[in-house]
Amino acid sequence: MTLALPKGRILDEAVSLLARAGLPLTVPEKSRALRHEFPGVTVLELRNQDVPTYVDLGVADAGIVGKDVLIESGRAVYEPVDLHFAGCRLSLIREVGAAGEIARVGTKYPRAARAYLNAQGIPAEIVKLSGNIELACLTGLADAVVDLVQTGSTLRANNLEEVDVLFHSTARLIVNRAALKVRRERLRPLIEALRELTQEMGSGE
Repeated sequence: MTLALPKGRILDEAVSLLARAGLPLTVPEKSRALRHEFPGVTVLELRNQDVPTYVDLGVADAGIVGKDVLIESGRAVYEPVDLHFAGCRLSLIREVGAAGEIARVGTKYPRAARAYLNAQGIPAEIVKLSGNIELACLTGLADAVVDLVQTGSTLRANNLEEVDVLFHSTARLIVNRAALKVRRERLRPLIEALRELTQEMGSGE
């Protein structure tokens, strides 16, 4: 079985949870290796945004990725389990007290931003950015930004505020639809084990 896991903050928690669910995994040692072999399991260490693509196209049987990345990818994968970690929210952000119309929005999430703006009847231009999204508001590049918020400390430090929340995001298990049939005997027990573990976490046990 091949798993696609994102580099960075989600990786350690994902590996720990998968190990508790019965897979023979340990957190990969810090190295430049992008592929890690365990008994019966191969782990591909990818950029967050690439996980849905690898799973959808069948290079990986399953993966773990944030709901925000999954929505933005538009990939048609099966999403059987909310893993209840890496929580954050995707929000519309403006300078505190800003009241003018929104003509331009900066974001790493153009698909999600467009869907939201269309639903609100706001015909704004969307500018795709890669980093320090908040700076778009502070420099006048954009009237608002759509970005992830966890604690809100960065917003407060830059005189910004959340105007609206598009959706809340947590890490999700995603599965290739064909693999769900072909590798049913491996994937079904994993899905059930993760469901049980996340239910325990949710109930505080």
